[in-house]
Amino acid sequence: MRIALAGLAALAVAMGIGRFAFTPILPMMQQDLGLSVAAGGWLASANYAGYLAGALWAGAMRVDGARAIRAGLAAIGLVTLAMGLTTNFPAWIVLRAIAGVASAWVLIHTSSWCLERLAPLKRPLLSGVLFAGVGKGLVVAGLVCVLLMSVHASSATAWLVLGALSVAITAAVWRVFDSSNEKTNAFGESRRWTWAQARLVLAYGGYGFGYIIPATFLPVMARQVVADPAVFGWAWPVFGAAAVASTLAVSLLSERYGSRAAWIGSQLTMAVGVAAPVFWPGIGGIVLSALCVGGTFVVITMVGIQEARIVAGPHAALLIAAMTAAFAGGQIVGPLSVSAIAGAGGGFSAALLIACFVLVASAAALRGR
Repeated sequence: MRIALAGLAALAVAMGIGRFAFTPILPMMQQDLGLSVAAGGWLASANYAGYLAGALWAGAMRVDGARAIRAGLAAIGLVTLAMGLTTNFPAWIVLRAIAGVASAWVLIHTSSWCLERLAPLKRPLLSGVLFAGVGKGLVVAGLVCVLLMSVHASSATAWLVLGALSVAITAAVWRVFDSSNEKTNAFGESRRWTWAQARLVLAYGGYGFGYIIPATFLPVMARQVVADPAVFGWAWPVFGAAAVASTLAVSLLSERYGSRAAWIGSQLTMAVGVAAPVFWPGIGGIVLSALCVGGTFVVITMVGIQEARIVAGPHAALLIAAMTAAFAGGQIVGPLSVSAIAGAGGGFSAALLIACFVLVASAAALRGR
């Protein structure tokens, strides 16, 4: 439980703050800095480009997993604080890219390091606790932003508060990630690829493209429908709460039905959520999207990593790094497509429908062994 909770905290920092703190802060940056949707897309893509670079770096180098986790967590805290200390757009691009690199390192190495130690216990709920950290991070970041918006605080204050929280959490779990008893290299020696592995990589990349548009712009879409921050600000906490509940539930269900079936079902559910704001305009479609996408995106991460362990065995960490790189590639294209459509005077609908199609197609590609 100590390892699972430390992993939960690390993933909460990496994903809830390093990756997605920008999502609930974006409406605040639009309000007090006049940041456009197109500029928001570039900042999001800088983070995802860093995430891609971090995943490729993690796959190419053999490193001590515990030290990589510590370094990544420390970097996330520092660059998040720095976001609140400048208004220079090029500096923001660099900082969001560094946060992306560090987040990929923490996700890959925390997943491998913790699952290697939890798997022999054969307690699936512990894996659910570990990956619930992503949703918990989203909930905390979202609630912090809701609270700060309610007192009319600036976006800079939000970055500083979340940066300080990252540093505090990192200090609390620092000693758990001890490299003195590091096990054998989780990346193994083999670099041969099979079609079964390549199919996971391609499907995971499709998932990255499919979910990232609502994951980045959901609060912005909510703000277009309801201007009151007391209402639209709750879109992201709902997204994160759905992620926590679904992760714990599916960790038990996948034991019975299999991680592959859980992945396919989750991806189809996500497709429904991605398309919901198009066919159900208004706050109802936004809430349905938050529930469907938030309730599945961490589940897909969890069961995808479990599938990687089934398919690749002792070389799972290398496959996880490749999947994460494909995921990051999909995420780069997603916000850029929104920026292009927004720059041309369009809305979110076309990008959401394309994302829905990609999710359905990649789910179909997962069928069969």
